[in-house]
Amino acid sequence: MGQSIYSVKQVNTYIKNMFTQDFLLSRIAVRGEVSNCKYHTSGHIYFSLKDENAAIACVMFAGQRKGLAFRMKDGDQVVVKGSVNVYERDGRYQVYAQEISLEGAGILYERFLALKKELEEMGMFAPDYKQSIPTGIRTLGVVTAPTGAAIRDILSVAKRRNPGISIILYPALVQGEGAKESIVQGIRAMDALGVDTLIVGRGGGSIEDLWAFNEEDVARAIFECTVPVISAVGHETDVTIADYVADMRAPTPSAAAELAVDDVRAVIARMMEYQKRLNLNMTGRITLTKQRLLRLKTQFGYLSPRQQIIEKRQFLADAEDKLHRAMEQQILEKRHLLQLYIQKMKGLSPLDKLNQGFSYVENQEGRAVTSVSQTQTGDELKIYVSDGLIRADVTEITEDRVNAGKGQNREDSGGVI
Repeated sequence: MGQSIYSVKQVNTYIKNMFTQDFLLSRIAVRGEVSNCKYHTSGHIYFSLKDENAAIACVMFAGQRKGLAFRMKDGDQVVVKGSVNVYERDGRYQVYAQEISLEGAGILYERFLALKKELEEMGMFAPDYKQSIPTGIRTLGVVTAPTGAAIRDILSVAKRRNPGISIILYPALVQGEGAKESIVQGIRAMDALGVDTLIVGRGGGSIEDLWAFNEEDVARAIFECTVPVISAVGHETDVTIADYVADMRAPTPSAAAELAVDDVRAVIARMMEYQKRLNLNMTGRITLTKQRLLRLKTQFGYLSPRQQIIEKRQFLADAEDKLHRAMEQQILEKRHLLQLYIQKMKGLSPLDKLNQGFSYVENQEGRAVTSVSQTQTGDELKIYVSDGLIRADVTEITEDRVNAGKGQNREDSGGVI
């Protein structure tokens, strides 16, 4: 009978089933040193665990990241909890991590996670209770060790940004026995002094070194502080309970000073820019206001009572002059018409006729004598000439037969002879 031949996939699947059925490998904890640690963009973490004699590949998928409470790096001594299985495609086995804790700090991490969950459920991390960090502060409070890099970094950055700022240091114990009580006393003392902003923190270290900032008493002191608190504990990768409770977390003490203290030079530059913009705006407003005032002044000049009086006076003067010219024109026209009437009347005037050598004859009754038939011998007649009156008696009457008829027609026009 011939030997059975299997495909590579069949072999890998068989081995995988062996790993899956092994109870020990499905729930295992492995201790070792981290090497080749890579955080993939997908969120997965790939690394190896090694000791003096061997190494094993490990992976923590993005969905399991909640089981990692710190940022893992090469050289860390850790305990990885998970399962061992085979990746069929490559035929290699690896640890699929579900929880990772630093060696020797497992109990502390459990306490950290438990307290974090408890305080979060109480609402102490809620954004509603966070105070905003004020700008332009004059007094900065610091609760940290009086020696060490943290206070030096805070002083250096704060004085560089604002040389005139007042910094009050509460020299607290930040590690070891009595550190929790010392930090709480420092926070309450600074709150009583009424500083503008408070920085609470220390330099980096292990979880044991930073544990005072994971105590519930410190968290409650920060939460109850009426002064805005910036936490600055450890390095950027270190996270403590104090960071969650504080109004703002800074990755380092230097960054905390940057957040708390305004850069005076930037403020002065910003103020100068504001002043420049204000001057431009004011100049523009003044120019517009002057132009508007000039328009109103011009309009008021037209509409003012004085100008109205001047215009009305000018209107009346023009009307008066126009009336005078019209009157003179009417007088000239009437005079001309009167001259025409005078000339016409001269042609009809008896006096004018008398001046031309004619005379006017009346009888004793005052009637004009225009015909010989109106007189008798012995009648007394009045003869008017241009320069006087002549009384005469009729002694003889001679009738002109040729003009006898005409004399009758002139009877009504007066006895001009």
